[in-house]
Amino acid sequence: MNFQIQNSSSNDTDEIFRLYKIATDFQKTRFINHWPEFDRKLIETEISENRQWKIVSEGKIACVWATTFNDPQIWEERNEDPAVYIHRIATNPDFRGQNLVGKIVEWAKNYAKENQKQFIRMDTVGDNSGLINHYTRCGFEFLGLLKLKNTEGLPAHYENATVSLFEIDVNHK
Repeated sequence: MNFQIQNSSSNDTDEIFRLYKIATDFQKTRFINHWPEFDRKLIETEISENRQWKIVSEGKIACVWATTFNDPQIWEERNEDPAVYIHRIATNPDFRGQNLVGKIVEWAKNYAKENQKQFIRMDTVGDNSGLINHYTRCGFEFLGLLKLKNTEGLPAHYENATVSLFEIDVNHK
């Protein structure tokens, strides 16, 4: 299968929200914490700032995610490090099992270098051993759990949350 990574466009907004709903519905079957309904303006802003991404295969969106270069409420003092942060990976069920996170990691390594960033970082809410194992198999180092101190302005699932932190040092061989 041929996979292409590109910026999402405003035409993708409905599909992005469909994939978020599928991911949230799945989370609700497995976990206490799950994604809230995200604000449409947040996604539109990410799209306009070229921070919302997609993997496309055979004319279909296989996966979406967002990036940022700052994440101070979650990463606290580590936010000073040059990093790209990945958020809200949502996979189209038709493409599960295709190692899309691995494809995102390979893309993110190049993206980080192009933007003079040393780290690729991600977080997940809670202590989810399945996701921890999955992300470490994809090349992330699990840095441990962190109880968030200031969640004002973050999506609702971060309120009073403990997060699992993940990192890849792109300069480490």
